[in-house]
Amino acid sequence: MRLGADDLELIDRDVEGYLERHQRKDLLRFLTAGSVDDGKSTLIGRLLYDTSAVFDDQLAAVERDSRRHGTTGTATDLALLTDGLRAEREQGITIDVAYRFFATSKRKFIIADTPGHEQYTRNMATGASTADLAVILIDARYGVVAQTRRHSFIASLLGIRHLVVAVNKMDLVGWSEATFDAIRDAYTDFAARLDVHDLRFIPMSALRGDNVVTRGDAMPWYRGPTLLEVLEDVHIASDRNLIDLRFPVQLVLRPDLTFRGFAGTVASGVVRVGQEVMALPSGRRAAVAKILGADGEQDEAFASQSVVVCLDREIDVSRGDMLVHPGNLPKLDREVEALVVWMADAPLVEGRTYLLKCGTQSVSAEVTEVQYRFDVNTVHRQDATLVEGRPSLALNEIGRVVFQAARGMLHDAYAKNRRTGCFIVIDRLTNATVGAAMVVDRRPARTEQALRSRDAERRQALARLASRVDATERTKRIGHAPLTVWLTGLPRAGKSTIAVLTEKKLFEAGVLVQVLDGLNLRLGLNRDLGFSADERSEANRRAAETARLANEAGLVVMASFVCPQAADRATVREVVGADRFVEVWVKAPVEVCEERDRALAPDGSGLYARAHRGEIKGFTGVTAAYEEPQAPDLVVETDKLSADAAASAIASLVIARVRTATTR
Repeated sequence: MRLGADDLELIDRDVEGYLERHQRKDLLRFLTAGSVDDGKSTLIGRLLYDTSAVFDDQLAAVERDSRRHGTTGTATDLALLTDGLRAEREQGITIDVAYRFFATSKRKFIIADTPGHEQYTRNMATGASTADLAVILIDARYGVVAQTRRHSFIASLLGIRHLVVAVNKMDLVGWSEATFDAIRDAYTDFAARLDVHDLRFIPMSALRGDNVVTRGDAMPWYRGPTLLEVLEDVHIASDRNLIDLRFPVQLVLRPDLTFRGFAGTVASGVVRVGQEVMALPSGRRAAVAKILGADGEQDEAFASQSVVVCLDREIDVSRGDMLVHPGNLPKLDREVEALVVWMADAPLVEGRTYLLKCGTQSVSAEVTEVQYRFDVNTVHRQDATLVEGRPSLALNEIGRVVFQAARGMLHDAYAKNRRTGCFIVIDRLTNATVGAAMVVDRRPARTEQALRSRDAERRQALARLASRVDATERTKRIGHAPLTVWLTGLPRAGKSTIAVLTEKKLFEAGVLVQVLDGLNLRLGLNRDLGFSADERSEANRRAAETARLANEAGLVVMASFVCPQAADRATVREVVGADRFVEVWVKAPVEVCEERDRALAPDGSGLYARAHRGEIKGFTGVTAAYEEPQAPDLVVETDKLSADAAASAIASLVIARVRTATTR
């Protein structure tokens, strides 16, 4: 273990204090990936050796095996520290995923050494599923090859935000800066098609140790950090989801009549004592009475902690259920779309049935559609290969697949939550894991393409049919500038009430204003749409287009819509135009909204009551999440303000905006 002076001093003075500090160190999980013989195992061996994480007897055994196999001449083959299988040592390749552990004075590490050969790509996907960072090795002699692209693509699909491209074996190309620059440029061109947030390049020699832990003197032209410096300093805290509480129940503990607890691992978010939670899929609510961890009772538990949660009252909760915040819910759908990495020799075929396991829940599902597969070298989409006349995915192929489950499956989009947005595909006959899947938003790519085409056509049409009345002339005639005020919030938060009150105040102030209400539009413009996520998005898009047309005529629009998805609100802003768009969050706790709903419908026919009974699917605040606005122009808290006071605040904001724009 590589220890700093402070650690060594603390060990001499207070061993228990050092152990406590070590326990609190941040943990980084990372993997090494790349083509065969790029030096992945040697790199990890070098990291372990240079950080003093190898025991003397282990090193002696590796030295004996190095002489026996002769893979590195008289030098010690550090790759043998990770290549433990007999077949790996005989062939000089990595077959299975090898996990190794080490620590420095700054951080603890878990390394996954993944296979480079195409035959074992499925094992690489396994290692990447829990990694925070990926080290993609490239042999400086050969540059970017097919397996480099394949592993980078899989790392991107699996949501790894940090990639370090280690250009290895620089000693074999004369430490050439030009060679390094050419490889960096080639990889950067390819990575532009990937979803990578943090990309770094390091030239190195894992065999000699240059730029792995220490810098060395062979490449003075490189002034960046060593690999260990990157691993110690990379910021990963913001990558973890501490907002969306997801607690899949693994086991119900009932040792006697006095105790009932729910055991599991917090997948994401934070659960606290006294906090109200909802059990899904039942929709029942209770408060957290007690949280039990490895060291006894604790006030809270966060992502990756294994705990037992006890509730203040008995509700029906079983294995496979999930505890969540009532105002922040995962999706509960039978139809799930996912990007699938296929891992079996027998292909995935459209029409066949598999078992899907997501967290602690398992459900039978049929493959209803294989939309396309990816060419991993170009990241382009291709038609799926036909097997018995039906689209399929072969071993190591990646494609977009639609599953129809026998019952609703609790999940999130993988981009939002890595823990609840993935599942494995299991062969029902052999019980073997045959695929790994990442859930995507249910709007198919072809629909997105169609929307983009329609947007382009709309812009062209507006250009062809441009009005001969200038916008400035309209503003001068009407006396104020146009504006769209988009009121968003939970059902029963008070949006519609506030919208019509604001309309009256603005009209009395001489502003030409029109209300667009979500429920009213469902009587006409949106009467063909339901309440699924896709249909809600389309309803919001149509409303945005209508508001844009009203703005073109010079009107102020008060738009009242739940619009729970941040992406949909961003689309609305884009359609209307950011310069004449105001977002108002009509904020109220879901408990207040439900109380209002009960007051309006004491007979139990209210929206929330029907949603709890399962009569309304995908209802925001009950079985569908509401993504809170991050930077609204105005927040009106209707559990604290009267509707009239909220309307006055919005009217003042609108009048200031439209009058100021008139005087410019």
